[in-house]
Amino acid sequence: MWWFQQGLCFLPAALVVWTAASFIFAYITAVVLRHVDPLVPYISDTGTTAPERCVFGIMLDVSAFLGMATVYVRYKQVEALTGEVDLRLNKLNRLGLLLGLVSSFGMAVVANFQKTTLFSMHLVGAVLTFGVGALYILVQTLLSLRMQPHVHSRTIYLVRLGVGLWTLGSIISMFVSSVIMYSSLTGVDVPRKLHWIPGETGYTAHMISTVSEWFLAFSFISFFLTYIRDFQKINLRAEADLQSSHLYDSWPHAAPPPSHKSDGGESSPLLSGET
Repeated sequence: MWWFQQGLCFLPAALVVWTAASFIFAYITAVVLRHVDPLVPYISDTGTTAPERCVFGIMLDVSAFLGMATVYVRYKQVEALTGEVDLRLNKLNRLGLLLGLVSSFGMAVVANFQKTTLFSMHLVGAVLTFGVGALYILVQTLLSLRMQPHVHSRTIYLVRLGVGLWTLGSIISMFVSSVIMYSSLTGVDVPRKLHWIPGETGYTAHMISTVSEWFLAFSFISFFLTYIRDFQKINLRAEADLQSSHLYDSWPHAAPPPSHKSDGGESSPLLSGET
């Protein structure tokens, strides 16, 4: 059995590979068509102009779906491992689920609202994706701290902590450099500016901001790589529990057909995790 066939580890692996491919494919297409400069443009700039924005939007929508699925499986795994004894841990786990779903939804907003068409909504989507996503990483890191050494080793906690600090540093660097860039370019429509000339006003701050954005994107998706080993040890199953052998409100014939109702099993789909 290959490693990606064990448990549900294909989910975080597919999320990371597919999202990285979305960024790289959009970048290559935009550079080849000369829609952006080759030297580290904003990720959003590479998905602004047709035709790359169409594929970029579709691919990130798939990433949003994979993100929601991954977040849900992680929630069920922590729930199955910790039980219902520790109320604080359960509340933290539910908070992580909520933050993860919101962050994944934000990715879909970023994909479908380009910065050159509706910058305010694009900015909201970016805050939901990376801002709320950073809080999700924080919550999962705290869960890892509380769950070691009984559930997993201290090493995985330190790795997640390191990725979280990488994400935080990228956010701070991007925010500060963006503020400096926008303040030095008063009167310029920065969201629509796709080409930059070295040495012009705000160029240095722009480069720091774009590099920070790429670091932020890859630090964020890299966090899900830490789920691969964990997800090799979990499966979710759905079983149909028939309440009747037909779909009529009342059986119209004299004698009902034999019942095929299942004996036992899960009554609700995707609500039981096996670790």
